[in-house]
Amino acid sequence: MNLHVNQTIIIHNIRINSIGNSSVFQIGSAGIIKPLSQLYNTGGFTEPVPELRPPQAPLSQFPHPTY
Repeated sequence: MNLHVNQTIIIHNIRINSIGNSSVFQIGSAGIIKPLSQLYNTGGFTEPVPELRPPQAPLSQFPHPTY
């Protein structure tokens, strides 16, 4: 069965607070969403990153705004 969908979508304002590696953001209709993951070494790095040390002092003395 073939299903043809014609849509007109008008978005005046959209806010995305966060998006992760496995997130899907979709506007409109999709018959199939195929998962895809691509990792690129665009910096040409050849070694793993060094271990992260905890900070010695807080990064900020001010409260973060809450939206």
